[in-house]
Amino acid sequence: MTIKDLENNITQDVAIELHEAFDRNFERRAFFDEAWIEPKLANSRGSVMNRSGNLRRSIRYSVQANQILFSSSLPYASIHNSGGEIEVTQKMKSFFWAMYYKAAGAILFNVKSKGMAKTKKNVRLSKEAEQWKALALMKIGHKIKIEKRQIIGEHPQVTKIVKDVIDEHMQLFNQEYIKKFKR
Repeated sequence: MTIKDLENNITQDVAIELHEAFDRNFERRAFFDEAWIEPKLANSRGSVMNRSGNLRRSIRYSVQANQILFSSSLPYASIHNSGGEIEVTQKMKSFFWAMYYKAAGAILFNVKSKGMAKTKKNVRLSKEAEQWKALALMKIGHKIKIEKRQIIGEHPQVTKIVKDVIDEHMQLFNQEYIKKFKR
């Protein structure tokens, strides 16, 4: 094994190990040991970061000249990873209204009293509808704060993974050379 082979093997194994570790962040609902702040949405099912699974599946890595680059094709991946603010657009307002009508349309009515049935589902749905309506009524250009829900980046666990992979490969490399010199 040459030094170049050693570098390539280390880089490939580090990329695979880190990709698996970053993927497990979705199961942990945290960036390693730093829990994600979940939004306080009514009728919230599961983690906001893993509802459809699209973000999780979109994370890719590539190795270029002993450098590992992680990326996502989704436009919202960056804002979740680092946090920040987004401006309300007309397209967003249309979506919010659509979600409001969907949530409000699911509310059950009592035929006898000609009013909303007093069920847990209705209370939950009406809160969800109220939240979508509040978002829909925001003015275009209003800023919405997106909390940081980091998936990829620097962390002591990342350093440990890199160190462990390098140590493992160096031990194998040293054992191989010791065998060559004993011959």
